[in-house]
Amino acid sequence: MLNIGNMIVEGLLVLASNQQIESSKMAQATVTMEVGSDGVALITISNPPVNALALPILAGLKEKFAEAMRRDDVKAVVLTGNNGRFSGGFDINVFQKVHETGDISHLPDVSVELVSNTLEDAKKPIVAAVQGLALGGGLEVAMGCHARIAAPGTQLGLPELSLGVMPGFGGTQRLPRLLGLSKAIDMMLTSKPIRSEEGKKLGLIDAIVPPQDLLKVSRQWALDIAEARKPWVRSLHRTDKIGSLSEAREIIYNARQLAKRTAPNMPQHQACLDVIEEGIVHGGYAGVLKEVKVFNELVLSDTAKGLVHIFFAQRAISKVPKVTDIGLKPRPVKKVAVIGGGLMGSGIATALILGNINVVLKEVNSEYLQKGIKTITANVRGLVARKKLAQAQAEKALSLIKGVLDYSEFRDADMVIEAVIENVPLKQKIFSEIESVCPPHCILATNTSTIDLNLVGEKIKSQDRVIGAHFFSPAHVMPLLEIVRTEKTSAQVILDLMTVGKVIKKSPVVVGNCTGFAVNRTFFPYTQGAQILLHLGVDLFRIDRLISSFGLPMGPFQLQDLAGYGVAVAVGKEFANAFPDRTFRSPIVDLLIKSGRNGKNNGKGYYVYEKGSKPKPDPQVLPIIEESNRLVNIMPGGKPITITDQEIVEMILFPVVNEACRVLEEGVVVRASDLDVASVLGMSFPSYRGGIVFWGDLVGAKHIYASLKKWSEKYSNFYKPSRFLEERAKTGVPLSAPLSTSTSSRARL
Repeated sequence: MLNIGNMIVEGLLVLASNQQIESSKMAQATVTMEVGSDGVALITISNPPVNALALPILAGLKEKFAEAMRRDDVKAVVLTGNNGRFSGGFDINVFQKVHETGDISHLPDVSVELVSNTLEDAKKPIVAAVQGLALGGGLEVAMGCHARIAAPGTQLGLPELSLGVMPGFGGTQRLPRLLGLSKAIDMMLTSKPIRSEEGKKLGLIDAIVPPQDLLKVSRQWALDIAEARKPWVRSLHRTDKIGSLSEAREIIYNARQLAKRTAPNMPQHQACLDVIEEGIVHGGYAGVLKEVKVFNELVLSDTAKGLVHIFFAQRAISKVPKVTDIGLKPRPVKKVAVIGGGLMGSGIATALILGNINVVLKEVNSEYLQKGIKTITANVRGLVARKKLAQAQAEKALSLIKGVLDYSEFRDADMVIEAVIENVPLKQKIFSEIESVCPPHCILATNTSTIDLNLVGEKIKSQDRVIGAHFFSPAHVMPLLEIVRTEKTSAQVILDLMTVGKVIKKSPVVVGNCTGFAVNRTFFPYTQGAQILLHLGVDLFRIDRLISSFGLPMGPFQLQDLAGYGVAVAVGKEFANAFPDRTFRSPIVDLLIKSGRNGKNNGKGYYVYEKGSKPKPDPQVLPIIEESNRLVNIMPGGKPITITDQEIVEMILFPVVNEACRVLEEGVVVRASDLDVASVLGMSFPSYRGGIVFWGDLVGAKHIYASLKKWSEKYSNFYKPSRFLEERAKTGVPLSAPLSTSTSSRARL
């Protein structure tokens, strides 16, 4: 369901950012130059851990290259990175500064001044000695050199499109000239890196040598160029790999069509292709100039703002006040017991064994237990079939699971995760039982998606060990882990579960305890908003189509089909009890069940589901909708409303922003950006829109408030603006700005 490539940028940006966040001591960022007796100047980038191209590094490079060109004792130059890494790319903290100020002058002139003028047009040859990684700006700098020598296994890539921009240091022009147009476009548009071995085959790398010989071979290569024994190649001037103009245009046309289908709302893909085409038609240097202009426009686009925001927001979730900042160390969690082998329990068990954690799966009888083990095996084998997991790793993971029918194996468990049906007495009974059999350090977790944790743990003494471990389905695939704490949950237990989350490759977001917690609570109006529109006479298939066009994987009705109507009824009751003032009650799901429909589960819902084909709208559902409309009777004058596409999207998503405002006011999340991350990873809200709160700020609290107020007066109290939204709309303070008082935060967290 998720476009992971848009959420987690490999290489340049992850690494460069981590470098900046974790180690902001700019004193460490240095560029050094040593001239050897052979007349080769070795220029080394040093900015741990990945030699990000921070502003002081870029200034240092200009200074050292100017010195190397001036000095008579320097015949040639080798450029390398310290500690076995060339460079992880440009420092994206600069993007944040540009977004905060709107001032593009924070971006340095690297493409023309450094890469083209200083490196490529240098009077002395420059060889890049590349090891570990050369990503983003790092690879672009290497491509400006006259040859590239690499160590085996070096990662090479241009992942900038993942952040809403594109290569900005000449990469759109040099990569196609070194690699060939098709492969270069593929690398840029997918943001996927290649290894140096493939780079050598394709012509991006001139030679691969063992790490211990890298500098020696690079020095000799540079001297060979200086003494005309090897060619002096300026990448920007090459055309031999571009092919004819008609061939190039056809490749670009096909790439455009693919991008229209796969990335319809992201301008950076088409912009990148425009710039590539400019260079092919008018020459490399014209392409470089256009790249600079378009890059500067893209940096200020909403897409770049959203993706950069979510990038930093994902790094902020690991900082939880009074948990991660009080000197606690996580305890090892070696064995986890999972109670319930249904869809969620088996998914959770799969995630744990893939993280190399021993799992005991408990069921009530051997039939259910075998079914659970079978599902786990199928989950793991499925990853092997999709080439996401090696066969040996799969066997190792499956050896870590053990099925049981009683609690005897729980005596040495470090954590128990209960994943049974949403039934309070049953959960309470299980918690009483596990408290008596598990060791005193054992974490007692529940995977409930809506039930108040205080109810679940009400009858036990060890309430400091009770915590919510809310996974999203399918649990071994979806990246979010919502960690729910009560007022009594200890900081140690929270830290331990956060650590387990990271071990099993989830993004843990810590939230407070309330009905639906952060994600399901925020999005409970999503389906209800769609149902109101349905009862106002709007075509349900139009609604689904528009929500998909907005960027969610599917519309609210298809999502309901997928989840199954039993879930819709159960969850609907929870929210109706918790928030009766703003719940819209629709009979539509009950009527669908009555007519023998249960969504994807039995192949019939709003859509018809047949194996091997896409869901098809089912016209036979229309009489059921008409009956529901008669019962609800909210159409003004009994006639369907006239509504624009934009209004449909707003009438479904503005109530979600409104509920997010209540979640923020009640302090259910540590910070607004945590809710953005949770909405992207848990509900597949499009990452390029920055998450639900960020998107609300882009649209503007004023417009959201005015729209909701109008609809609440016209249609239903469901739309009534929250106090927090009204206040922010009137004062002009962004929705994402921290609360002025911490009272509410203390209440939940």
